[in-house]
This record gives sequence, structure tokens and C-alpha cells, in this order.
Amino acid sequence: MSKNSTFEDALLRVKSLAKLADINPEIIDAISHPKEIMSVCLPVRMDNGSKRYFRAYRCRYNNILGPTKGGIRFHPNVNIDEVQALALWMTIKCAVVGLPFGGSKGGITVDPKLLSPMELERLSRAYMRSLVDFIGPQRDIPAPDVNTNSLIMGWMMDEYESIKRSHSPAVITGKPIALGGSLGRDDATGRGAYLCTLELIKKMTWSPTELTVAVQGFGNGGYHVARLLQRAGCKIIAVSDSKGAIYAESGFDVDSLWEEKQRSRQIKAVYCNGSVCETVEHSVITNETLLELEVDILIPAALEGVITKDNANNIKAKAIIEIANGPILFEADNIIFNKGIKVVPDVLANAGGVSVSYFEWVQNLSGQTWDLEDIHLKLKDKMIFAFSEAWDLAQQRQCSLREAAYINALHKISAATNALGTQQYFNQK
Repeated sequence: MSKNSTFEDALLRVKSLAKLADINPEIIDAISHPKEIMSVCLPVRMDNGSKRYFRAYRCRYNNILGPTKGGIRFHPNVNIDEVQALALWMTIKCAVVGLPFGGSKGGITVDPKLLSPMELERLSRAYMRSLVDFIGPQRDIPAPDVNTNSLIMGWMMDEYESIKRSHSPAVITGKPIALGGSLGRDDATGRGAYLCTLELIKKMTWSPTELTVAVQGFGNGGYHVARLLQRAGCKIIAVSDSKGAIYAESGFDVDSLWEEKQRSRQIKAVYCNGSVCETVEHSVITNETLLELEVDILIPAALEGVITKDNANNIKAKAIIEIANGPILFEADNIIFNKGIKVVPDVLANAGGVSVSYFEWVQNLSGQTWDLEDIHLKLKDKMIFAFSEAWDLAQQRQCSLREAAYINALHKISAATNALGTQQYFNQK
């Protein structure tokens, strides 16, 4: 693994690409520092009467383009370094797809699987109580992330409204539909990645029916992109979760894998017809082996930092679609690029989630409700435009899609910063 922290690695990439984009050093300096960071300790009464304390964080990284936007994750490894890196990536991501948002992120250091439903609710509400003056519909808008969902967002919104004594659905996105959530939010991240993958397939003149796909991380995003790609004709030959991976040269039925995972909480190589499931011939492999399979498309959809300088030369995929945040470390970027592997970067590939969150925020503020077809069309337009913008610049500059996406984003952030005046303006004679 890299000796750099996750945040240091994210900053190295931003600074390097900012210089490539000829961004004013003053603006590079500004985007190298998070605007605000909240670190709190949450006391929570447990079901047995004891009280436990949980460390929690929220980072509002940059708001030059609008109120900050970013998820809340519940995970044992959540820390201030990770939260800052994720908030920086969100800043870039919102700019890549042209959203009027800056970036933020938050989380609680906890294993939510060890809490009862009532303990989880108390923890969620405690987090919102601590942050109630840090967020708001025009300040910072949270959303679900790793191990959080619409139910948890509903609890947090309810706590915010109770404290503020006002109805405020736009304070949080990813809520239950009945509480003002948007249709299309459940598969938005996977659908956005799928739309980017289809565009890449078209640009490379590949045939979907001839492509093999491996997905590392079979959560919500990984499942939906695999499901949609299978419908398009691709063969899903490997999937994994944190416990391990399965591989079948003949491919899997994605919906059967998902159905079994919801039932048993495990990934099992099965084919289901109604309630009857049969085991299919397969191999059990490791997550590390999955990354190095000879496939056409590799989709890292788990956590950051899985492709490093130590294993980058072993990657055999023709293309990588980053659904996870930061799955390829900065140190491995050039290795992957020089191998001729096309990478659709996380700040573009997984932007479907924040795009539909933006649609939800707009609906809440305007009192409208859009139908699912409308949401899908708006998402398709946004993702295809952002992909085309990055692709065209990459072709023009003969650079990677990641470099092109970052350059586009940094130019938008730079333009907004310049509009308020920089040293160059104030020193002119």
C-alpha cells in the first residue's frame, strides 16, 4: 500500500492535474485546504442501559460552486483523513457533471451490523443533533453512503425538522419516497456507471455481447451496474463482497446472485427460478485474484486503494469503471495508462448518485414530483454530456479520461474563484 494517507494521495492527484490544466497556483492552494471540518463524539444509550461513545465527522470541503453535497457512511474504518479525501473527490465530482454543488462528506466510526435497530436510530439522530447548525438545504446536504440507507436518512431529516420546527425535506437526499425522496435514487449510482460504460463501448466500437465483466463489491452500486450490463448483453463472470469472490467462465445470472445475497447475506453461485435456486459450476477466488482476471471490463465497486503500484502491472482488463471512490491510487495511474487500459474515473463513473440527489433536492425546493422516466432521461443526458466532455478533451490532449475529467472540473472551479478576484486581479496596475 502507499505510504501516503488517503487524503494525501487525493491531494497529490489534484495538484498534479491542476498544474497540467495550468490552474493559477493561488487556486491550487485554495482547493488544497478543506473549508470546514466537524469532529464530534456522540453519546448513545444502548439497549442494555449502558452508554457508548462514537466518533463522528463532517467535512465541508469547498463551496465555491454552491452548497456542499456528500454522503454519510457508517463504517469501523471511518476517520478524519478518509472523510477529507471523500469530500475533496465530491468537490471534483460535482464540477465534472455540472452540478451547482461543492463537496462534503461525513461518517461515524461504527460497525452498524453490531447495533440493534433502535440503537441505530439513536445513533443516527445523535449525529444530526450534533450537526444541525453545520448543515442545511442551502449550506450542506447529506445523503446515504456506505452502510446507510433511506431509512437512516429519514430519521436524520425527522430529527432536523424537530429541532428547527419546520418542514425541510431538501435538507437531505436519498430519503424514503413517502418522505420526499426521488424515484430512481435506488439504482442511480449503478445506472450512471452503466451509462458511462455504454458510451465507452460505443467509442471503442466493442460489441456488448462479446464482453466479459468482473465486479469487485456486490453492494447496491455493483449490483445495479452488473444487472444493467447483463441486460445489454455483457457476460458477468466474477463478483465479490468483503468475504471473497466467485468466478464462472460461463457467467452468472446477476439477479439470482442478488436474491441469494439478500436471503443469506452471502454471495453464492446460484441460478434461481422463482423460489428454487440451483448451484452453478464455479470457482472460489480471492478479491485480489478477481482484480487480475483476464476480463474486458473490471469494475471496482468496493473501497478505495485496491489497485496500487504493486498490483497494477497484473491488471489485464481492457477497461476499468471506477464505482468505488479512489480504487486506483495515484502511484498506479501511469502504470495503468501506459498499459493502454481505459479508465472511467470515479469522479465521472459514480456521479449518477449525486446527480439524482440533485434532482431530489430540486424537486423538494420546488414542490414538484418527477416520474421515473423523466429521472432516467435527465440522468442519461447529464452522464452522456459529462462523459463526452471528458472524452473529447482526452482525445484532444492525448491524456487519460481521469486527467480530462479533472481538468474540466478544475477549470469550472477556477472560473468561479477568478470571478471573485485573485492576486493577479488585485495587483494589476
